[in-house]
Amino acid sequence: MEMQDYLAGWLDGTTEPPAVTRLIGIRLLEAGEGRARLTLTTGPQHYNPMQIVHGGILCDLADAAMGVALASALESGESFTTVQLGIQYFRSLREGSLVAAGHIVRRGSNVGYVECEIEDEAGRLVAKASSTCFITRSGPVSPGS
Repeated sequence: MEMQDYLAGWLDGTTEPPAVTRLIGIRLLEAGEGRARLTLTTGPQHYNPMQIVHGGILCDLADAAMGVALASALESGESFTTVQLGIQYFRSLREGSLVAAGHIVRRGSNVGYVECEIEDEAGRLVAKASSTCFITRSGPVSPGS
């Protein structure tokens, strides 16, 4: 299955979302042309021992948004793997809705650089992330595998 078909199916509910997004509770809002928006409603299931959302959950959300953004711009037969991921946290939170907006900053023939901003429901910046990805050409991707 081509990545654009997979993303369209995820958006309209005809394709199962990735298992990790189901586990965490991440939902896809938009994907296309090197951009993506995903959302997560946080709660106690996402807390660390300090009773705030674990940073790894925010990192998963950002990684998903950046991955979908890059995936939305792949050509037929292309795939990618992350080789670097970084995140900065600006505020802690407990319960609420988050939106992660990922976008491609630069896409070359073999390397893509993607960024993401996560905002809370009041529009405050919670975290910002970046990712460098290696793009491969090995045939159609099977996201469910």
